[in-house]
Amino acid sequence: MTGWVSQGMDAQAVDAKLIRKYGIDVSESTRARRKRAGQANLQYLRHGRLFVILATKGEHRFFIDEAKMIRDLRRVPLKIAGYSISVRRGGRTREGKQDDRMHVHVQIERKRFQQETAYLLQFARQREPDRIQRELSLVPFEPYAPVRRQMLSLLRTVNRERKRAGLAEIPPTVLRLRRQVIKPFDPRPVHNVAAEELAGTLSL
Repeated sequence: MTGWVSQGMDAQAVDAKLIRKYGIDVSESTRARRKRAGQANLQYLRHGRLFVILATKGEHRFFIDEAKMIRDLRRVPLKIAGYSISVRRGGRTREGKQDDRMHVHVQIERKRFQQETAYLLQFARQREPDRIQRELSLVPFEPYAPVRRQMLSLLRTVNRERKRAGLAEIPPTVLRLRRQVIKPFDPRPVHNVAAEELAGTLSL
């Protein structure tokens, strides 16, 4: 479920209200006990004035209270700040075996990816590679595995254009392919950020 904290409301007060209402702030042992009992566990995230409540499978009053607002990430991706976030089966492991576990899948939302591609192709045929290299290095998305694949695909598209123009290819070293790991549920200071910082629209 997603929602917005209205202008003029205290975002931290809304945090506290929702966390208290749905019993979200509990210990790992309580979460494990709920899971064994067939009950759902919830997590709460907020960025600026946007909040998201995530729920696992099981019984919980949340599913009744918010029935009209809840979406299944296995079927309807969360689109926010140019990303498309869904839950999918893992494909194959490094050993080549089938991975039947569900994993979070983060990629650049299709329309935004098309916009990025169109923008970057403007510079693909410039003889000097400095501008296109700089633009590729500044694409504002964290390089999760699906994003890395998209960026490498975009680079191949750029290099096809350069090859047609008789220009040298751009090496993949210009891309940012390593990401900073952040643990969102670790205790951290709370900072209120303006909702305008969210680039792109939200839909679920």
